[in-house]
Amino acid sequence: MEHQVPDPEHDSTYAAEPAPEHPRLREALATVGVPWTQVTDCRQLGGGTYNTVFRVHRTDDTPLVVKLAPGPGEPILRYENGILATEARYYEAARAVPDVPVPEALLPLTLPADPDADAAGIGSDTGSDTGSDTESRSGFVGHLVMTDCPGESWYECGEQLGDAERRALREDLGRHVAALHTITGKAFGYPAEPFGPLHSAWRPAFLEMVDAVLTDADRFAVRLPRPADEIRKLFAAQGPVLDEVTVPTLVHFDLWDGNILIQRAGRQTDEKEEGVEGKEGGDGGDGEPRPRGVGPGVGPRVTALIDAERAFWGDPLAEFVSLALFRDIEDDDAFLTGYRAAGGKAVFDTSTRRRLTLYRTYLYLIMWVESVPRSYDAERIAWLRTAVLGPLTETFDEWARA
Repeated sequence: MEHQVPDPEHDSTYAAEPAPEHPRLREALATVGVPWTQVTDCRQLGGGTYNTVFRVHRTDDTPLVVKLAPGPGEPILRYENGILATEARYYEAARAVPDVPVPEALLPLTLPADPDADAAGIGSDTGSDTGSDTESRSGFVGHLVMTDCPGESWYECGEQLGDAERRALREDLGRHVAALHTITGKAFGYPAEPFGPLHSAWRPAFLEMVDAVLTDADRFAVRLPRPADEIRKLFAAQGPVLDEVTVPTLVHFDLWDGNILIQRAGRQTDEKEEGVEGKEGGDGGDGEPRPRGVGPGVGPRVTALIDAERAFWGDPLAEFVSLALFRDIEDDDAFLTGYRAAGGKAVFDTSTRRRLTLYRTYLYLIMWVESVPRSYDAERIAWLRTAVLGPLTETFDEWARA
């Protein structure tokens, strides 16, 4: 069985509760031409730790998903400034790639698009945010309205999958990721430009991303394995290997099982049946719940890649970190088969493995530092201490010995 991640970070596909009218939700829907009088049902989705997420049904029974970002006074990490604009523009770019299943972002956002945005639809959003956790954020994007996606969370049904089903899904996922990695841009960094302009080279862009999360650690008084300045120097010493990356590629960077929706073999449902992605679909006459909006059709297959808030322009190799969260992507033969068959390049040599370690360490830093502004409970902190802080400590120790 593949490792299942306890208490997932960003999955918005868990059990939903009926939600009362929400002022910001009403405003978000109005921006895409949906008045509250057209809302027949509204439910808040659980499981996320950053945005507040709702599923809304309209009078024509068409479901939408609405994300509401934390307000301008709420504590966030620096890279999260403008994060919903990044997600929207990721979907714009991805939907231009044939057969890749992602939501459709319904525009306009609250933040105007940059007139100099590149042809892929992802460009500059904002100025930078370098101040405290409570000051107003430049380029604040308060919401994102998008189409709902069919399928059930891979995370939730993962233990039910047989080996053949799992392999087919991983190959399908590999093909989709290879297609997404054909999307290239003009510069490196986060599309929302939370730290300032994008970079012409990957090394300074990535080191700036690392610097930002270490600055956040100081800001939120997060205890790190080593002083932040020492960690900056350790990353910088590893930096020359990043110069091998010369083409900015669009990277999702959060494709763990909770952000992948699937259809299992032999399962189908009516698109109008009520349910919460894999939790409360209608039954097919045999008492078995069906995922929403899938079928009739074949399976198994990936039906949606969601929650692209962490996307950036960078090294496509970085994608493999979340795709094999707490595992080794080199052991994922099925995914790599699909990825390579669709034109993706995956050669694991010394340079590749060093870059993978850099990206994994960066992701672990985010996961550890965000625990303070997210106010995680003691049980979650204890898990992170083992799963994330321990490996961080080992990596920094290894780098310091080199």
